Amino acid sequence: MPENSWSQNDSGDDLDPISSLLSDLDEEEFEHDFFFQGLEGRRSKAALVLTLLWSGTIALHLVSWGSWLIFALTGLLGIQSVRFLLARPLKTPKPILEQEQANLPYISLLVAAKNEEAVISNLVKMLCNLDYPETRYEVWVIDDHSTDGTPGLLDELAGEYPQLKVLHRPESAGGGKSGALNQVLPRTKGEIVGVFDADAQVTKDLLRRVLPLFRASEMGAVQVRKAIANNSQNFWTKGQMAEMALDSFIQQQRIAIGGIGELRGNGQFVRRSALEHCGGWNEETITDDLDLTIRLHLDKWDIGFLDSPAVEEEGVTTALALWHQRNRWGEGGYQRYLDYWRLIASNRMGTMKTLDLFSFMIIQYLLPAAAIPDCLMAIARNCPPILTPLTGLALALPLIGMFKGLRRTSPEPLTVSTFFITLWQTLRGTFYMLHWMLMIASITARISVRPKRLKWVKTVHEGSGEESFEF
Repeated sequence: MPENSWSQNDSGDDLDPISSLLSDLDEEEFEHDFFFQGLEGRRSKAALVLTLLWSGTIALHLVSWGSWLIFALTGLLGIQSVRFLLARPLKTPKPILEQEQANLPYISLLVAAKNEEAVISNLVKMLCNLDYPETRYEVWVIDDHSTDGTPGLLDELAGEYPQLKVLHRPESAGGGKSGALNQVLPRTKGEIVGVFDADAQVTKDLLRRVLPLFRASEMGAVQVRKAIANNSQNFWTKGQMAEMALDSFIQQQRIAIGGIGELRGNGQFVRRSALEHCGGWNEETITDDLDLTIRLHLDKWDIGFLDSPAVEEEGVTTALALWHQRNRWGEGGYQRYLDYWRLIASNRMGTMKTLDLFSFMIIQYLLPAAAIPDCLMAIARNCPPILTPLTGLALALPLIGMFKGLRRTSPEPLTVSTFFITLWQTLRGTFYMLHWMLMIASITARISVRPKRLKWVKTVHEGSGEESFEF
């Protein structure tokens, strides 16, 4: 085994995920609720939210002023939406030039890998050949007890690239991806920590373009725009291409109006001091990136967004694979509201960020879950759904945002031809995005009854655009 490979069961207890931040926030009641109720506490809170949402929606149908309340809420969200759509994105700082590379910060790039023999070699070679001084960065790959050829490939590559270090975790190691990242973090030296998925594809100048965003002292993390490498394969990958364009537009606009930027796991960079003060990655969540997003903002850090170059990744190619992947993402996004609702409601983030977060919570999570009782009451009373104005706003926003996002990410100039191509991509992508309504309605009901098992649940990357799922 190469000298820069390790095989140890070091738990990484130097970090105390979540608790270090919560102790600083002086929220003893919340801390007790989170640690002692655990996943069962999430389930009871989810059941309470679902009960209130369903009963509240039914009540709106039965009171005379229900429709006026919905129109008022739609108006308030509409004002926020206009601000959101008209905002100008922040300018991206210029990349670091070659002559400015004298005193560059040290960077640690981390990859948590489990059974990734089809793609891991490609990523390691990309990361070890970046346009950045070899002596100023390191690459750590954490092999989380892979049962395929991943460990052997990594050991061979560690002998070839001096900046590559490999940590082999035993079968008994827990915490999933978060546990793997927490275990290796005390071994790393970087002032900035980057995280990639095993199927990531990056450009050589990525680090020189990311670092200028960290010049702002309040910048705790930066998310790089994600793109789909196999975007032309079929309907599902084309839909994901449009979805990623929409996501990049939303990220830029939210940041521009003083809202929150969000981490997306693959292609995320975090300031080490911010990460350690927040307690590292949370091992009690299924989406470590969304959870860390909230904790960074609660701890008064900002999250920036880099629109170019993008980090490419494989898109899932079947409806079943997409459903499972998005269910995990959706449930993880829902969990953070259940876990941190007291701290969010206390306005610790600041008024603009709190308003932004609640606006997207209503549109992304509460509205889809309320659609079922709304439709049932509409049928029973032979009247239109009372949430129609909100639903119209929720459909219009991604339609406009997707078109704008596709134009921003397209290398082609705007002509009559490219306009209609983008319009078709937008309509197809909006139809594809309707799965979110069904999925959130399913998640809010399921999480109220059955908590999520905390284990590796990942897309298996084949390196050829075909994915399956491992449970």
